[in-house]
Amino acid sequence: MSEHEVLAIRYGTRTTSSAESYLNWSVYGEPDAAFRMDYFFWVVRDGDRTTVVDCGFDPEVGRRRGREVLVDPIEALAALGVDAARVERLVVSHAHYDHIGNLDRFPAAEVVMTARELEFWTGPYAGRAQFAHSTETDEIADLARAHAEGRVTTFTGRCELGGGFALVEVGGHTAGQLIAQVAIPGGEAVLATDALHFYDELTDDRPFFVVADLEAMYAGFDTLRALAEAPHRVLVAGHDADVGRRFPARVQGTGIDELVIRIEAGAEAPR
Repeated sequence: MSEHEVLAIRYGTRTTSSAESYLNWSVYGEPDAAFRMDYFFWVVRDGDRTTVVDCGFDPEVGRRRGREVLVDPIEALAALGVDAARVERLVVSHAHYDHIGNLDRFPAAEVVMTARELEFWTGPYAGRAQFAHSTETDEIADLARAHAEGRVTTFTGRCELGGGFALVEVGGHTAGQLIAQVAIPGGEAVLATDALHFYDELTDDRPFFVVADLEAMYAGFDTLRALAEAPHRVLVAGHDADVGRRFPARVQGTGIDELVIRIEAGAEAPR
């Protein structure tokens, strides 16, 4: 089993609220409150092999949607010595705008995702408003084009990428949402991506407001809880500003040091 370097790149942010973020917030009988929501993508490196997990939102799209752009994801990769045009493997956790927004800037990459996710977003219901509001039409077209070019590899259930790097289908947030388990020095990182936007979703059992299958979302929470119970395993939420505090190590000398978070076993602190 290989030990990987796992980096979370914080490329965007916004202010949101509990009522805006959690499904049916009123059922909890609690006052609304504002909080920070961050946007990440992830880099997994093993020797000479670099895998990018999601590729963020297109900066122009992000600004149009009211998100603050901290760094262009492609420029962030360049600061880490990664040329997006030469990346060989891009994992897509799900096809929302903030996870495939730069797909066209990875022309050489094999795109790995679940079969159900690809099937749904290239199928008849993707354009319905309750699904489509989280996507961009041209970005879904880019995904379909990559598939037509033979660059999309799909799986169902679990996919072993080798060397202690695996992808697991959980669904819930989208039809084919996936998480990643990655061996790191001293343990394992679980990249929950949007199966867990915020740690509060897990601790308080509160689903995010964008949901394709509520039962599957709850089951995904159960899966993440079980994974998190193992020693030396750390859980990385997809949009929680607390990620930066739980994992204080930064990569130095990039020019964007404060935005590049090193995921380390034993670093995760309780809230």
